[in-house]
Amino acid sequence: MSDSYAVIGNPIGHTKSPLIHGLFAQETGQDMRYVAIEGPLEPAQAFADTVKDFIAAGGKGMNVTAPFKLHAFAMADERSERAALAGAVNAMKFENGRVIAENFDGVGLVRDIEVNLNQPMAGKRVLVLGAGGAVRGALLPFLAARPAQLVIANRHVDKAKALVEQLALNGSLSACGYAELESMEPFDLIVNATSASLTGQLPPVPPCVFSPHATAYELAYGKGLTPFLRLARDAGVQGIADGVGMLVEQAAEAFAWWRGVRPQTRAVIDRLTVPLN
Repeated sequence: MSDSYAVIGNPIGHTKSPLIHGLFAQETGQDMRYVAIEGPLEPAQAFADTVKDFIAAGGKGMNVTAPFKLHAFAMADERSERAALAGAVNAMKFENGRVIAENFDGVGLVRDIEVNLNQPMAGKRVLVLGAGGAVRGALLPFLAARPAQLVIANRHVDKAKALVEQLALNGSLSACGYAELESMEPFDLIVNATSASLTGQLPPVPPCVFSPHATAYELAYGKGLTPFLRLARDAGVQGIADGVGMLVEQAAEAFAWWRGVRPQTRAVIDRLTVPLN
């Protein structure tokens, strides 16, 4: 019988995970099935009960998406350093009665930027907009890429500063409010990790943050030219990208963690890419 995997979220109808992992399994010759599960929002124990039912039925692993990443963190028996820092989990595997938890969002993001977009971060000035869970999960992989400077800008500066204090010994990391960006030198890479693009909004970032050779990366995907990417293009930035590559790359990391083989990602990214125009 095929090994069983799933993605759990609510709502879940929009998910691309079954398609992505189905293509990965086909390419690598893995005997597995992958389904989407719409997890119950209440009562509080319902998420854990759903996961336990999946395990009891022979489930080997799960991807976790909104709004259950914190629920998965809470029920894990073992967490990676990345998951512990993020306080959130996007992948689990089940071994010997234990729930082992990971967070591959940041690893997938860095791989998309450095490998797929051919933009190494070493020695570069990097700006990240936002200080939520997506940023928390990305900070260790970003710092491991050795940027010359990594700045977190957030509407609530205290939240960004708390992240910096937590990682003060891990690299050249600082925090600021959006208004302070006006007096800073332009950046080589600007990543929008706010939720603004989900509602068609623009984070309050000044155009002066973009250097002429910058790369502007929108964490949201499948939304075309978002207000953030339009701002970057109007500022003369040629290198713009959305998060579809991150989506596929973090899925590939989870797949390799589960199956011991890393699939190719380029064809899957191309299949899911929406033109940025």
